Amino acid sequence: MAKHFFGLTDTGKIRDNNEDSFIVEPIANGQFILAAAIDGVGGYNGGEVAAAIAKEEISKQFKARPVDPISQMINAFRKANEVIVAKKNAEKELSEMACVATLVLADIEHNQFYYAHVGDTRLYLLRDGSLIKISKDHSFVGFLEDSGRLNETAAMQHPKRNELNKAIGFSDQIADDESYIETGQSPFLPGDLLLLCSDGLTDMVNKQDIVSLLMQGDTLEKKAGNLVALANENGGRDNITVVLVQNDKTPQRVEPTKPGFVHQAPASADVEYIAATPVDEPIPKANKSPKRHSGFIALIILCIVLLCATVLLFLQTQRTANHGSAMVQPTPKLVRNSQEQLLQDAFDHAVGDTLVLSDSIFKSPILISDTLRIRKDTLYVFANGIVLQADSGYRGAAITMMQQSKLMKLDSLQFRGFGTAIAVSNQALLLKNVRFINCVLPLKNSYNFPNQQLVNAEVPMLNPLKSVTLKATNSKNGTK
Repeated sequence: MAKHFFGLTDTGKIRDNNEDSFIVEPIANGQFILAAAIDGVGGYNGGEVAAAIAKEEISKQFKARPVDPISQMINAFRKANEVIVAKKNAEKELSEMACVATLVLADIEHNQFYYAHVGDTRLYLLRDGSLIKISKDHSFVGFLEDSGRLNETAAMQHPKRNELNKAIGFSDQIADDESYIETGQSPFLPGDLLLLCSDGLTDMVNKQDIVSLLMQGDTLEKKAGNLVALANENGGRDNITVVLVQNDKTPQRVEPTKPGFVHQAPASADVEYIAATPVDEPIPKANKSPKRHSGFIALIILCIVLLCATVLLFLQTQRTANHGSAMVQPTPKLVRNSQEQLLQDAFDHAVGDTLVLSDSIFKSPILISDTLRIRKDTLYVFANGIVLQADSGYRGAAITMMQQSKLMKLDSLQFRGFGTAIAVSNQALLLKNVRFINCVLPLKNSYNFPNQQLVNAEVPMLNPLKSVTLKATNSKNGTK
């Protein structure tokens, strides 16, 4: 064990085997510390195999001195994905395996760290007693927590907390989608401490307790041991992995200096004041212009005549408009069909943030004659393959998010024959297994900017995910 890095993994209290793995070792003559927390997915031996493959590919990529850390991290993850997918296809008993991982390369010499991340393992930075979450959880619940929709306690207890959107070994998308792997770099200052961990820690120990334990203990070994012990004490439902890397340089302290006293010489007493003598100047006389009263009066009379004519013309126009509008019949109020109204009521009165639409209640296709409005702050809709179909002559949107709505996830829903299927206005939207059939505009996203002001913005490009089907595994170790 070295003074400034340490790793520890534990099976926990519930699992029979440990699917976690980790790396923490110096490379390039100690200039860099390579660290990783890897969490296997798939049950039985599958998770262990996937984690071992990822560990091996990461180590291979960093045998030599790093040249382009971020690119090498991406290559390591992509190669691991390639090997895992090939092994899944070759060995049926491993067909469900995958892994999630957080990888760090700490450059101690230049006070920098680089990272790559896929899944729900985490990377934290402890600086001056504050714990900063660097990585983002690639899961629905993680997104809710990172965006402030769920607090930490609610996220830790959420039933869908382990449902992943991304993992190494899910599909070949990792090779094509540049945004699939989260990467970044940041200053790694003297005294900073990096924590890499699996969700076996963060599902059991809250952030406040993590900070408290990291601030205690003389060595990184004690800090890691205390974190694992508390996770087990709180239930130990999953494997627990903790990796710590510290910049052990002595933080520089600049002592404040007392400003020196500047002596100012007294003003000289031999100063002569000279009073200014006023000078009489002639006051110019105002030039008097000849009066032209007759022309001025004529102009006033002409303005009054024009004003009266304008008022009379306006009143005549208003009488004509009112007479015409009285003959217009009011537009009859649109009435939804029963299934459509039932669906709108379900959206309006959903309990919590999750709504499951039963195919025994909602009969496909549901004809839509008016826009379905989402008003809840956050809503996850699982639709069981229900089809929404535009009624004949209807040209509006099928679903729109109202101003108070911030996040919507649609799962297993189909849209057919709409001019616009979904309309949002700079709001968060997640789509999973959603199908658009003969829709002119599947998604319309409107952005509002201030009038006549300079705007600096980056409009994200939607990258549709490839269809991925994951079968549940009935494992004594559970699945994610």
